[in-house]
Amino acid sequence: MTKYNKAFWIATGIGAFIFVVLIMLSSVLSLGERLRATGPWLEYAFYGVSAILFGLLIVRPVVIVLAAPTFSMDTLFDEDANARKNYHMYRHVTKNLMAGSYLSDPQKEELKLALGDAIQLKKTLSFIFDETIKKELNKIIVRHAETVFLSTAISQNGRLDFIAVLTINLRLIKELVVQCGFRPSYASLGKLSLNVMTAAVVAESLEGLDLNALFPTQTLNALNEIPFLRLLAGSLAQGVGNALLSLRVGIICRNYLFMNLKGIPKAEIRRNAFGEALLLFPSVVATSIKKLPHRLRTIFEKVF
Repeated sequence: MTKYNKAFWIATGIGAFIFVVLIMLSSVLSLGERLRATGPWLEYAFYGVSAILFGLLIVRPVVIVLAAPTFSMDTLFDEDANARKNYHMYRHVTKNLMAGSYLSDPQKEELKLALGDAIQLKKTLSFIFDETIKKELNKIIVRHAETVFLSTAISQNGRLDFIAVLTINLRLIKELVVQCGFRPSYASLGKLSLNVMTAAVVAESLEGLDLNALFPTQTLNALNEIPFLRLLAGSLAQGVGNALLSLRVGIICRNYLFMNLKGIPKAEIRRNAFGEALLLFPSVVATSIKKLPHRLRTIFEKVF
């Protein structure tokens, strides 16, 4: 990637973040104006709570990701002569991995024993990333996609869907980075920011989903007989679309972290991400639908 391409994607990522912040600020100010009629103290309290939530749900994950060290998986497949040059970064990543809870005790011990040898540490990291960490990342991606499905299937508000998809995907990226102990390059984060923003914008637009484009006429006639079923079908369709986009965001992030791990060219990352998302998608939907009645029951219990 040339210097100009890197600068372009970094600027794109910053622009995507600013765009999202402006949308959320507009929503907060709009709702604050409505609360003003009740009392100025309520409006100010709402702004304060919104600022705290923005810091926790938006700013904090972004800061954690940006503060993580940059590391290229390509270096694990360089010649052994280059291992000593990257030895400091290998040690940094190893310590982050050993601080986690998902590696087995034998794997942590193996990493600990390899800390004194750059070449052996490189080989051990390569094996553990391929055999264990990648599987753990897939579990994280699927879990967050299920959360997106349930959140947006239950919600019937486009702006809430926007915020839910945005915050869940940011948390997804943060957990992937924390799990690995390093982050993608700034340029890759810029591309990833654009994908996250797109998923959030699509989530908001799915509120007015036209079921006529999804179901045949006979099916719609049957749904019209029972209005609740039509509403349920529309909600599930929204959840399905958002979950698929979240799977794609997670897989793209994982691929940026594992750049060329299996000889995957950079140009194929996005194409492969959608194909892999489709493979994971059935299990996400099946598990989410099983959890949906319990989630609805929990919500009604809290309300009543």
